[in-house]
Amino acid sequence: MANSKQAAKRAKQAAKQRTANMGLRTTLRTAIKKVKAAIASGDAKAAQAALDANVSTIDRIADKKIIHKNKASRHKSRLAQQVKALAGRA
Repeated sequence: MANSKQAAKRAKQAAKQRTANMGLRTTLRTAIKKVKAAIASGDAKAAQAALDANVSTIDRIADKKIIHKNKASRHKSRLAQQVKALAGRA
């Protein structure tokens, strides 16, 4: 339990922010899964469209510091690599 008014307020704010961050993290994971599902379907055009639609989501969440910018970059790079390989096979 907080010992001061300030500590109580900070605890309340932290709980509220944690809830918001969990929602954003869920959005990130969903965006990545959408692209992976499109890649798994084998349709190169759909996979590229899914990647284009979800790259901005990944960037937006990295900008809010929910994940590190390098992690966001790594996700985007790996997904793009998989989409490119899929397009090369088709």
